[in-house]
Amino acid sequence: MNDQIHSGDEHGELGDAEYAEFMELAALEGFDAEEVEGAIGEAGHGPLPVLAVVGRPNVGKSTLVNRIIGRREAVVQDKPGVTRDRVTYEAEWAGRRFKVVDTGGWEQDVLGLDASVAAQAEYAIEAADAVVFVVDSTVGATDTDEAVVKLLRRAGKPVVLCANKVDGQSGEADATALWSLGLGQPHPVSSLHGRGTGDMLDAVLEALPEAPAQTFGAAAGGPRRIALIGRPNVGKSSLLNKVANEDRVVVNEMAGTTRDPVDELIQLGGITWKFIDTAGIRRRVHLQEGADYYASLRTAAAVEKAEVAVVLIDASESISVQDQRIITMAVEAGRAMVVAFNKWDTLDEERRYYLEREIETELAQIAWAPRVNVSAVTGRHMEKLVPAIETALEGWETRVPTGRLNAFLGEIVASHPHPIRGGKQPRILFGTQAGTKPPRFVLFASGFLEHGYRRFVERRLREEFGFEGTPIHISVRVREKRGRKK
Repeated sequence: MNDQIHSGDEHGELGDAEYAEFMELAALEGFDAEEVEGAIGEAGHGPLPVLAVVGRPNVGKSTLVNRIIGRREAVVQDKPGVTRDRVTYEAEWAGRRFKVVDTGGWEQDVLGLDASVAAQAEYAIEAADAVVFVVDSTVGATDTDEAVVKLLRRAGKPVVLCANKVDGQSGEADATALWSLGLGQPHPVSSLHGRGTGDMLDAVLEALPEAPAQTFGAAAGGPRRIALIGRPNVGKSSLLNKVANEDRVVVNEMAGTTRDPVDELIQLGGITWKFIDTAGIRRRVHLQEGADYYASLRTAAAVEKAEVAVVLIDASESISVQDQRIITMAVEAGRAMVVAFNKWDTLDEERRYYLEREIETELAQIAWAPRVNVSAVTGRHMEKLVPAIETALEGWETRVPTGRLNAFLGEIVASHPHPIRGGKQPRILFGTQAGTKPPRFVLFASGFLEHGYRRFVERRLREEFGFEGTPIHISVRVREKRGRKK
């Protein structure tokens, strides 16, 4: 494993001397050393490994995902066609954190069941570091299951076989029959009652890499990865073609994908970039719900593989809920971001005026993202894309030394103290930036910091240190009441 990750695991991205100094400060303020280490470790994690949960309809995938993430977030309904905004969730088991991709969202497909299950599994497997393959042990292995097994073999990712719906001793025999799939030991589980999920998750941790195979930007001279995302028909393909036509280096189609997510190596501004295209979603009118679900699965897969998300928005139309959903997906994944408004050349004065108002209200939460106004058809302003991407990457990788950060926090507390609540005034005592890509801060405080005050701190951090084009994560640890220093 690469050393950079290893040293990073120990105490976030703090150097040894910086860490020692920081722990001293924490002890002075009455914080428990173990708690402080835990907080830094949690915030300092790099990108998390990704686990995909795949299988045919009604084998209990969403129920299992809810078990794994420990809360009822994935929608569980008996009827297919439940579209959902989210397909990725964060989970933790035995002290290790990872992401889960749930493919239980949309199943029936006019292409026939097998094709739709295969397409879903493909998108999910593409994004994953390991896979849980869920089979209904009461039914046994079906032809569709066999088709998924072929896919899994081709992808070569580690697989944990989950024999679901084993509710008691009698079901154990059904589970053993699944050895025939050739994927190794079937883990008997009842995702409904939680039986056996612990053992299965232990196997998952063995299959998952400590950190994902992609160490961001660490590969010497490897091209930076950009995901071009946006709702269908917003012009992603035209933009990619426009960009590619200038100077196409090489197109490598990835093996084992029936629908065409293509990674293109493209030269822009004298630099080679890897564009991860999410444009090839075939929309059939009667497949609308499914196509949208695939779109979000595809977008999630692309964003997981990328460092920067370029969100394409059609400037000629009002900013839609779907646009905002896609932006939220990129922010939650913690990627650097650039917003590109396409079809800019078609706007008249009035539309421009209204668009600016919409941006102020609808996109206020990402006011920090660089904006470019482009036209995929005419190629207008394409040259502005690269500087915007570079700016976003720079913000994403920025780290503020602990000493400098604490001097800055001291100024904030002095000039803008937290409002008094219930006779008490919580204070930020000290903090550190535990990680980058995206920047992650841990603040230690004497009491609960309100959401509004956290937002104010984030805004000041951006004004002071830049962080353009990147989300910022701020977690707050409150000092326990015990053993206060006099």
